Amino acid sequence: MNAAVAPPDVRRKGPIVLAILAACFLVVMMDNTILNVALQTIQRDLHATNSQLQWAVDSYILVYAALMFSAGVLADSFGRRRVLVIGLLIFGVASALSAFSTTPEQLILWRSVMGVGGSVVPPATLAIINDYFPSKERGKAIGVWSAVAGLSIAFGPIIGGFLLERFWWGSVFLINVPVVAVCIAAMLVTVPESRAQKRVRLDGLGVLLSMLGTGGLVYGVIRGGETNSWFGVEVFGSIALGVVLLAVLVWFEGRAEAPALDVKLLRNRAFAAGTASISLSFFALTGGTFLLVFYVQGIRGYTPLELGLVLLPTAIGTVLSAVASNPLSKRLGARAVVILGLVLLIVSFVLLYWLTKTTPLWLLELALGVSGLGLGFVMGTTTTLVMSVVAADKAGVGAAVNNTLRQVGAALGVAVLGSVLSVRYRGALGSAVDVLPADLRGQASDSLGGTFGALATAQHRPEMLATLRTTGPALVHKAEEAYLSAMHFTLLVAAALLAVGVVIGLVWLPRGRSAIPTSPDR
Repeated sequence: MNAAVAPPDVRRKGPIVLAILAACFLVVMMDNTILNVALQTIQRDLHATNSQLQWAVDSYILVYAALMFSAGVLADSFGRRRVLVIGLLIFGVASALSAFSTTPEQLILWRSVMGVGGSVVPPATLAIINDYFPSKERGKAIGVWSAVAGLSIAFGPIIGGFLLERFWWGSVFLINVPVVAVCIAAMLVTVPESRAQKRVRLDGLGVLLSMLGTGGLVYGVIRGGETNSWFGVEVFGSIALGVVLLAVLVWFEGRAEAPALDVKLLRNRAFAAGTASISLSFFALTGGTFLLVFYVQGIRGYTPLELGLVLLPTAIGTVLSAVASNPLSKRLGARAVVILGLVLLIVSFVLLYWLTKTTPLWLLELALGVSGLGLGFVMGTTTTLVMSVVAADKAGVGAAVNNTLRQVGAALGVAVLGSVLSVRYRGALGSAVDVLPADLRGQASDSLGGTFGALATAQHRPEMLATLRTTGPALVHKAEEAYLSAMHFTLLVAAALLAVGVVIGLVWLPRGRSAIPTSPDR
C-alpha cells in the first residue's frame, strides 16, 4: 500500500479498523495500569521489596521503550500488520508466564519479555492510522487513539480489582491472553497491510545503547532510593554510566545511516517540545499513580476493586479531553491546549498535596478528574502535532520516537518519584521501627507495605505479642504519618517538573491558531 494514499473504503471500514487498532493499543496500555492494583498483593505474596515492585513496573516499561525504536523500523519495513501480530503473540505468551511467577525475579523477567512484544504495538498501530486515514480524518482518529490511554487508566485497575477479589494476582496478567487472541483474529480479517516504500536496516548498536543507557540510569535511581547511598560506586556509577551511554547514543544516532533513534526529528521544535510535554506528563502521572496506590489501599484501606473505581475520574477526564483536543487545537492553537493541559496537571498535584487519612473522597476524585483532563489535552494534541511533522513514509519511526520518549518518562517517573518517596519515608519513620526485632527493621523501613508486612510477621512471634499490644498501634500511626509526609513532598517534586514543561511549551511550541504544521513530504 502506498503510505501517502488512503484506501478508497476508509469511510466504510474506517471505524472498524480504528476499533481493532484501539483494542490492540488498549490491552498493552492496560498492562501499565492493571498492575497497580496488584502491587500490594504481589508485595505480600512474593515477599517483594519496594525496589522489586519498582522493577516489576519499570522492567516492562524499559524494554518496551528501548525496543520501540527498532519496532517502528520493523513495522515500516516488513509490514505494520505483520509485525503487530508477532508482537501481540509474544506479549500474550509472556503474560501467561508472568501470571505463574513464583518469585519477584521471575515476575521481573517475564514482564521484560512482555515489553518486547508490547513495544511493537504503539508505533505500528499509530503508523497504520497515519497511513490509513486521510488528513481530514487523521486528527480525529489520533484523538480516539490517544483517548484509549485514558480508558486504560480506569479499565486496568477496575478489571484488575474485579479479578483480584475473585482470583489470585496472576489473573491480572492471564486476562491478556484471550484479549490478544481476539485482537489478532480481527486484525488479520479486517486491517490492511501497509509498509514504507523503502526498507531500512536495523540499528542493533543503537538499540543496545538505548537499553543499557536507560537501564543504567533507572537502576541507579531506584537503587539510590533503596540504599540512600547516592554517592556510592554502585549508585553514582550506574547513573553516570547511563547518562554517558545516552549521550553516546545521541551522538552515534545523529551520524548513523539508518538510526534506531532518529535524532534529526528532535531538531524540529514542534516535535521536540511536543515530545517533552507528553514525557513530563507521563513522568508525573505514572509516578504519581504509583504513590497513590499505597495511599488508597494502605492509608485509606480500600480494596483493589475500590482502588480501580477511585481512579475512574482520571480515565473519564482523559477520554473527554483527548477527543476534544483536535477541534480545540484548531480553534486555539496547539500551544494553548498543551499549556492548558500541563497547568491542569499541576493543579491536580497541588490538590493531591492536601490529602490526609480523612480527606473527603470527593476532593481526591476532583483532583484525579482534573489530572485526567490535563493528560488528555497534552497527549491528544502533542501526538497529532508530532505526527504532522513526520514524513508519511517514516510514520512508524516517528511514532516510535514519540512513544519511546513518553515511556522513558513514565519509567523515570516511577524510578525517581518512587525513590524520593522511599528516602523521605525512611527519614520520617526514623527510629519508630526499633520496636520490631532487628531482623525486621530493614524491611519495615523500606516502604509502607514493608512496615505493615514486618509488623504482621512480628505479631506471629510469641515473644513479641505483649510488646506489640502497646507499641504496634503507635508504629502504624507513625508509618501512616511518615508516608503522607513523604507523598506530599514527592507530589511537589512532580508539580515542579510539570512547571518546567510549561516553560518548554511556552518557548518552543508553535504559536497562534495555525493549528498544526504539516510536513512537506505529505
